[in-house]
Amino acid sequence: MSARVLIWGGSGGVGAATARALAQAGWRVHLAARDEARLAEAARAIDAAGYTVADALDQDGVARATEEASAGEGLGGLVYAVGSITLKPLAKLTEEDFLADYRLNALGAARAVQAALKPFRQANGASVVLFSTVAANQGFSAHASVAMAKGAVQGLTLALAAELAPKVRVNCIAPSLLDTDLARPLTSNATMAQAIAGMHPIPRLGTGEDVGSLAAFLISPQASWITGQTIGVDGGRSTLRVKG
Repeated sequence: MSARVLIWGGSGGVGAATARALAQAGWRVHLAARDEARLAEAARAIDAAGYTVADALDQDGVARATEEASAGEGLGGLVYAVGSITLKPLAKLTEEDFLADYRLNALGAARAVQAALKPFRQANGASVVLFSTVAANQGFSAHASVAMAKGAVQGLTLALAAELAPKVRVNCIAPSLLDTDLARPLTSNATMAQAIAGMHPIPRLGTGEDVGSLAAFLISPQASWITGQTIGVDGGRSTLRVKG
């Protein structure tokens, strides 16, 4: 495998795990994220084809990262592993909370794919992986803003999968809580982390590798007949009740 893939959020737990899995499979991986030091370290760790320091909400940065990732050869894959965890009761959520979550999770994903349309055509097709959350499929208190934004990502997945078929496949992964830096405010408390882990039929927190391995599969040709799907990686939490 020698196709190029761009991973937004490449220095985060999910993005870096996906990058490792794709690099091991022979993809030429290009990482994009805001933190230059972390990004450079993540790129060195996998001998990445390159990296771009850019904000996923900056249209010029998105265009630059896409151009640098494709290097005139096109893109065979795009992973938008950028997200937020805003947990507040409805009464405390502001308009800016809702808009910030929507911009980062849904609008950012749409713009990343939009910028990659020409490189996808140059590569004669591609695969896209976006990210939702278990909270978009099972209602949790204090999740209104992030669940609404991630629900929009699932709708976007379906719309793009239909519009871009058959040349570009678009799928979505909906994890439960992962033990990554993004979730550190929740998982740093051992008692809280253990309690949340125990809510899952498989009673542990997820890892970046749990999600990254599926993302890499969905990007690969082995998933060539899978598109328009939102797949849970959630320890069974969205569908199973094993107690009571």
